[in-house]
Amino acid sequence: MIDNFGWWKTALGTSFFELEKKVVVPLCRHLFGYHAVLLGDPLFLSMFEESPISHRVCLQPKISFVTEHGSALSARQDKLPIIADGVDLIYLAHCLEFVKNPHEVLRETYRTLVPEGHLVISCFNPWSLWGVLGRMLRWTNNAPWSGTFISSLRLKDWLNLLGFDVISCSPFFFRPPINHEGFLQSLSGLEKWGPFCWPFGRAGYVILAKKRVMTLTPMKPSFRVITEPLATEVIGVE
Repeated sequence: MIDNFGWWKTALGTSFFELEKKVVVPLCRHLFGYHAVLLGDPLFLSMFEESPISHRVCLQPKISFVTEHGSALSARQDKLPIIADGVDLIYLAHCLEFVKNPHEVLRETYRTLVPEGHLVISCFNPWSLWGVLGRMLRWTNNAPWSGTFISSLRLKDWLNLLGFDVISCSPFFFRPPINHEGFLQSLSGLEKWGPFCWPFGRAGYVILAKKRVMTLTPMKPSFRVITEPLATEVIGVE
């Protein structure tokens, strides 16, 4: 988990967060239900500010409080204290990069989502300047560079194997990882032209997926039912 009082309050973290918000908020605005769960920093509860889902909970290993955007409870992210098929929307906000077992977290999200429930995932892109810097600075144990970035292609494969249908994948933030507010503002034009001129340079991406519903197709028996009698006459024994 990225410390809420650390990197997210820097110039680079704030710029990244604001652009991610422009992607996630419109997605959540059109997803309906009764319960929404966030796995990530409680700062991301604000992504639900326009969501029609009123009950919102953030689950973290060591945290517990209530805000205007929802409540935060202490729980393991790979062992969710939620009944199966009980949540309408789950948002993994840079959660998978900072857990030891991302596959188990995804399996738990599939278990707890209702049929056709939605999953929103935001991740850092390993095939960008951010990913290169992350591999160079991983030894420092400073977030976000200490995380294990996951490519969108690999994540889509995981989701398909688990039983999700990937609806969309939205890239964002095409500026280099330079923590200087003035420099970041001067390169804001890259957000407009980056998707066309430098599509692999995206620093992050957001995936929207839906829990696939397995429908049973009724099958007719392959054998033929015999309605005629097996014998037309009775043979007597003398």
